[in-house]
Amino acid sequence: MLEITVRTDNKDNTERHVRVSTAELAGLVRRIGGKGDRFLVIQRIPDLPDVFSQVWHEAGGDYTVEYRDGTADRHFQALTDSTDAVIAALTGWARQESGWDAGLDWSRLDMGPVREVPPLDLTEDERAELERHVREVVVGGYISRVELAEVAEEYLVTADRRPVSRAQAGALADRIWLERVAEQAGWTGETDPERLTRVFGALEESGITARENFACCRSCGRTEIGGAGRSDARGFVYFHSQCTDAAVAGHGLTLLYGGFDGSSATTSAIGREVATALTAAGLRTDWDGDPGRAITVTPLDWRRRLVG
Repeated sequence: MLEITVRTDNKDNTERHVRVSTAELAGLVRRIGGKGDRFLVIQRIPDLPDVFSQVWHEAGGDYTVEYRDGTADRHFQALTDSTDAVIAALTGWARQESGWDAGLDWSRLDMGPVREVPPLDLTEDERAELERHVREVVVGGYISRVELAEVAEEYLVTADRRPVSRAQAGALADRIWLERVAEQAGWTGETDPERLTRVFGALEESGITARENFACCRSCGRTEIGGAGRSDARGFVYFHSQCTDAAVAGHGLTLLYGGFDGSSATTSAIGREVATALTAAGLRTDWDGDPGRAITVTPLDWRRRLVG
């Protein structure tokens, strides 16, 4: 799999593909060209500010391929009528291969002057509170850079004051994001959240709808989980964003589970299956088999690698 995410501009449903294969990337490139489906944006995992490649294509015309390598003077464009050349370039970029760009004729794009972002006009307490909140969110690991900037922009808003501009929020979010990227570079092996993701993937394959960081609260999760998976799912397990916050704070992770038939017997069976799978993956659970009690995964070292 390639360590990238690919976003499309499908008019009916913007798609986001995480860790695609080379064949899947080629298929996405070959697909674009029709109305409402002409664009792909490719970002590395983890996403890095101003590092991306992209391609635009309209059926019957050339492909416009671009890549940016961090700064405005490292933004390049190439035109080609060869689908294979586009696929080769984007695959090489994704793999970070030496000489990946040799197959196209690139020219530098003039992006104009870079606007300076003014410093934040906040009190020391406001600045500290804003940075604390943004760091908590990024440690959760389920947010993108764009979403993190939105969090930073909106956090201190009141009815008569918007103290953080979009540009300031983006700069703050990128700084804290890169701090976390640098921190996770020192992690080795599979982390507890990655074990959890592996367990949830296996449960999904077995017919249990399994969702991470799903919905904002228990009530919304219960309402939405029925439509989140296959129609023939045997049951469900999920945790919502408040559960994620608690796990980040070191309080363990609460998992909500059950069957879709409403019976306590099915709920108990799903709970046992979930708890057994977690234990087999090396995660400790606190659950006594009571179908009316949530499963808590604890202790838990919450180090979830960023994607973006």
